[in-house]
Amino acid sequence: MPNSERHGFREIAAKIREEITEGAYPTGSVLPAEPELADRYGASRSLVNRAMQMLAAEGIVRPRQGRGTMVTWLPPMLHSPARYDRAQRENNGARGAFDAEVRARGLEPQHEITTEHAEPPARVAELLDLPAGEVNCLVRRRRLLASGIPVWLNASWFPLEIAGGTVLEEEGPVIVGGVKSALSELGYTQVTAREEITPSRLPTDAEARALEISPERTVVEITHVGMTAEGRTVEVTISVAPAQYLTAQYEFPLA
Repeated sequence: MPNSERHGFREIAAKIREEITEGAYPTGSVLPAEPELADRYGASRSLVNRAMQMLAAEGIVRPRQGRGTMVTWLPPMLHSPARYDRAQRENNGARGAFDAEVRARGLEPQHEITTEHAEPPARVAELLDLPAGEVNCLVRRRRLLASGIPVWLNASWFPLEIAGGTVLEEEGPVIVGGVKSALSELGYTQVTAREEITPSRLPTDAEARALEISPERTVVEITHVGMTAEGRTVEVTISVAPAQYLTAQYEFPLA
């Protein structure tokens, strides 16, 4: 294939990418049909199609059967200790850090939540200092979306003795400030947290389906462990997000 054609579709992709990031095509909107884009850029439909394939591989757009091509670009969310500040988590009635972050971008946060009593994975049981092989946890699973775009998959594990029969079992975004505020109201305020970040792994089939991404797109996994002043671990949350949606930032003192 001639270089001119190869450059042609890359130039089209670059132009559409620029228009998306500058807001001409807002996040969550549907792009014009390919024939219209071909006319707009003075190119063949096949070149426009190749440009769209490139943008889809980057996670900037997502074709949806019978619904056109949706803009899925999001500016990376800053993952830092500041996101857990209670005032930020509860800002304007936000249901946790994700709610506050998404609303600040002018998008609509959505929560799909299920809960159950379950036997935790061995690593989670160890972190919570619970016996392995027993149904001794409440797990709260969440798929979090920004204006219809899946951004996070979260599984939060709590000792059943403190979480069973509480608001944490309710299957809906009903907790102002998120699970940390709920635990605080129950008398288990977290004062220390530790996170382990596993960058750039491939998603499982289930994760790819839930996040609506291709199996080749990389994800980031974060294991968050929250502890009370007495040193008791009361929350273990495992989160997975497409890698391009996240920028991690940490600040710490140096000796």
